[in-house]
Amino acid sequence: MSLEQELTNRLRQAIKDRDGRTADVVRMLKTRLQERRTAKGFSGEIDDALVLDVIGAYRKQLQKAIGEYDKVGERGAAQAAQLRFEQEFCESYLPKGMDEAAVRALVQERLTALGIADAKQVGRLVGDIMKTRKGQVEAGDVKRIAAELLRG
Repeated sequence: MSLEQELTNRLRQAIKDRDGRTADVVRMLKTRLQERRTAKGFSGEIDDALVLDVIGAYRKQLQKAIGEYDKVGERGAAQAAQLRFEQEFCESYLPKGMDEAAVRALVQERLTALGIADAKQVGRLVGDIMKTRKGQVEAGDVKRIAAELLRG
């Protein structure tokens, strides 16, 4: 079963169970998929990779929003709690990320393989790693670790 169909089934079940929080998250994801489907220049099929990309992008937005609501303090606590629920829901569909040690080892290995010794070439390294590990590592983490390793 495709991820899109799985989301549809999850929405039906959430409505049946009167689980408003889950239904809201799934509706938001389905809306974002529909936006992607009708976007100018899109002429492909909605496959699992695209669904995961949409879920990952939404999770990243949630992370930023949670930080903003946390800054507000008690007034934003309820909204931050809802966003954390949505983030956990999204993470249940995404592949598990690599831990810090594994990312560090990967960056070191790719630095050596690509022959990069200058911090100006970090963009090439990030592109290389993101091609094969998208969803498993964050580009910012790769860039930060590469800068540390190149500094010595």
